[in-house]
Amino acid sequence: MKVIKIGGAVLDTPELRQQVLSAIAQLGEPCVVVHGGGVIATRLAQQLNVSQTMIEGRRVTDAATLEIVVMAYAGSVNKTLVAELHASGCPSIGVTGADADLVRAHRRQHPTIDFGFVGDIDHVDADRLRMFLQQGVSVVVAPITHDGNGQLLNTNADTMAAEIAISLAATRTHHDETVSLHFVFEHHGVLASIDDPQSRIAELTADDVAALIERGVITKGMMPKISNALRASAAGVATVIQHVEACGTFNGTRVV
Repeated sequence: MKVIKIGGAVLDTPELRQQVLSAIAQLGEPCVVVHGGGVIATRLAQQLNVSQTMIEGRRVTDAATLEIVVMAYAGSVNKTLVAELHASGCPSIGVTGADADLVRAHRRQHPTIDFGFVGDIDHVDADRLRMFLQQGVSVVVAPITHDGNGQLLNTNADTMAAEIAISLAATRTHHDETVSLHFVFEHHGVLASIDDPQSRIAELTADDVAALIERGVITKGMMPKISNALRASAAGVATVIQHVEACGTFNGTRVV
């Protein structure tokens, strides 16, 4: 059982997006596809003249920004992916965390920073996700959650993917069922030098991450991806950070 998170830069590049969707269709099994769309949301915010604030790769979400990310993620991006997956021969359904109460969250509390309407996940309904998968339907999940009291929340897509994978792994009904998490983006894994595709780091541990942050190799938008990959791996999920062309395989940076 695969959970595949597609990065925003891939979503915003038609050739890369089609490449990864074709690879998903060729997997031969339904999967959970989690997407962001930060590049698209930022562009829409600029068009609407709504200023954006990012802190360590995470978007501060005021009321205006929440409207933008709901439009971008739950609307345009999600439904485009569903349509293109169908065109590739992959039956799919597009949802947010709020749909069918799939992902319940609470508004983030931070001692010094007001992140606005940002949601930290409390619960994933893995059984409901399995219901779709068992019917042969891939589930395309936009990172919009809710708090159970009518409030939508913006949740980091890397976190959403990790929490879904962890929940699926924790609720396995068969001993031979495996859950893997694939962070698919525009680079060939975690690179020691961003300008050198051959500098891919084959394996990454928590100790390695601390050193790479100190050296400035892991920064900004990579921080949530790496931290969530480590957390999923620690929970027993086989995890890899990889390029589009390796979607669904383990040809990339394994996180252990």
